[in-house]
Amino acid sequence: MMIHFPTPEARAQNSPMDHDSYPDTYLLDILTGARTIAVVGASPRPQRPSHGVMRYLQRQGYRTIPVNPFAAGGTILGERCYAELAEVPVDLLGPVDIVDIFRRSEAAGAVVDAAIAIGAKAVWMQLGVVDSAAASRAEAHGLKVVMDRCPAIEIPRLGLARG
Repeated sequence: MMIHFPTPEARAQNSPMDHDSYPDTYLLDILTGARTIAVVGASPRPQRPSHGVMRYLQRQGYRTIPVNPFAAGGTILGERCYAELAEVPVDLLGPVDIVDIFRRSEAAGAVVDAAIAIGAKAVWMQLGVVDSAAASRAEAHGLKVVMDRCPAIEIPRLGLARG
């Protein structure tokens, strides 16, 4: 009788991600595999962090879709704003690859559930945003999850910054 042990790669795919320390390869895979990022909590006010990060993502070549019920119907940085993820017309705009969450941790779970529902590939919770239960739900549905990080910090750190 022969005993087979899973390879380290197989174990990594089947075990939950350590959300305290992300391997650079994990972040690179998410960021280089994405084209469209929905920014939930995007603000039309230039002084807000979500506005600056959305602008940075656009300058890095990503298509950004702002989501904010208080700005819905208007535009933020030239993109039409939607009240919620479910309203984003993925049939017209294409799939949402990453849902970037600029909401308090208590509100992140509902956004993660919406990201699962629209078929996003990843959820990215901004600095200070952590919801382990929501992360587990997303991972159970095959989404990659990043918590308590900012793509505008990670992109240049990983050497992906343009210009």
